Amino acid sequence: MTPRLGHGFGLRTKHYPDLLSGGAPVPCVEAITENVLGRGGRPAAVLERVRRDAEIVLHGVSLSIGGTDPLPETYLDALRELADRFEVKVVSDHLCFGTFGGHHGHDLWPMPYTEEALDHLVERVLRVQDRLGRRIALENPSSYVAWTASSIPEHELLAALALRADCLLLLDVNNVVVSAHNHGFDARAYVEAIPASRVAQIHLAGHSVRDGYLFDDHGSRVPQGVWELYELAVDRFGDVTTIVEWDENVPSLAELTAEASMARVVAARRTRGAAA
Repeated sequence: MTPRLGHGFGLRTKHYPDLLSGGAPVPCVEAITENVLGRGGRPAAVLERVRRDAEIVLHGVSLSIGGTDPLPETYLDALRELADRFEVKVVSDHLCFGTFGGHHGHDLWPMPYTEEALDHLVERVLRVQDRLGRRIALENPSSYVAWTASSIPEHELLAALALRADCLLLLDVNNVVVSAHNHGFDARAYVEAIPASRVAQIHLAGHSVRDGYLFDDHGSRVPQGVWELYELAVDRFGDVTTIVEWDENVPSLAELTAEASMARVVAARRTRGAAA
């Protein structure tokens, strides 16, 4: 069973001064791996200060687990060292690819969901976990286009990958809402199909509406539809570690903390109801 670390938020540079002076006001803080990996100075000082009050989880954006380029072994070795240093309980990245032919796209590109792709993912995830010395959690992406070659629903591929590679999952509830709208599938059925024992962490965030589709911009409060799906997620997976992401129009630390507190309240209400 994965540790339940409470409800927190993503670490952003705007809040560095507050965190350095006052520490973390939540029990769990998520750092973007690439923003802190191999870096000293202020980023390292913030991690050291935050770790005095809270757990740290690491969330990567450049592993390109679904790609065909060689796995970044130097990156993985540095990640293992960082995770060991801060006693990180959850290390995560995205179910996507972002490199091709040695070039980095600096984006999270959707994969084709096929049996061949699943075999490829299983092999790479096993190698990553061996290098890290721990299981990795993979996040469902938000997407706006899909491969015509795909023959497996995303949730089925995630479930199969978690079981075959013995990895964990990071369920981004906002991404489920966004992709369900954009591709026309049932968001609730998606959540209900994810194996409960594999979800190590949940993400919440805001999105915007653009020309009829939803855009995952992390630029606003968590909307009502995402909160409603989060309630279902808590019913299914329990009160797992939950992080609020906010990357655009980043608010004050107090406002961000309030969003994390809302997640705690929602989860507590659902778990109390289930126990009654």
